[in-house]
Amino acid sequence: MASHPEPAPEPVIACDPALTDGTALAVTRGVLRLFARHDIFGISEVPLPNGRRLDIMAVDARGQIIAVEIKCSRADLLGDGKWPDYFDYCDRYFWAVPAGFDLTLFESEALWPGRTGLIVADQYDAEILRPAPSEPLAPARRKVEVQRFARRAARRLTQITDPDGQLLWSNDA
Repeated sequence: MASHPEPAPEPVIACDPALTDGTALAVTRGVLRLFARHDIFGISEVPLPNGRRLDIMAVDARGQIIAVEIKCSRADLLGDGKWPDYFDYCDRYFWAVPAGFDLTLFESEALWPGRTGLIVADQYDAEILRPAPSEPLAPARRKVEVQRFARRAARRLTQITDPDGQLLWSNDA
């Protein structure tokens, strides 16, 4: 029987307080529920070719890519300088935060309120407080990113149905 190379694992997420107390997971769930009601479907923790990792990447019925960056604390929001790197991989960009978050921070020009949407979420639902404007990707880039998204989603489903089959496929992040 042929030997198959072991695929690179999905990235491990650092255990920050927002993840260990379940806040980020709750916000993710609420955002994905909101999106599903609008025929938008996404996956969480999506590695990008530039080395960054999106909290949520979603695709709408028209094939537009939506990026969501979840912030659970003021320090996390203000200390994160990597989020502008996501614009090369999406048509629309949202911040998502838990209920009770200081929303006035998102009016700061440093957080590009004219280019970013804002969602407030809990584990059951979410609400768009500020729609994200569309800044269309080049068609070739969108095609590549939608294909990467589809392959990643399919691979994750395959791993659920056949967790021992990881040796049969490679990581095409």
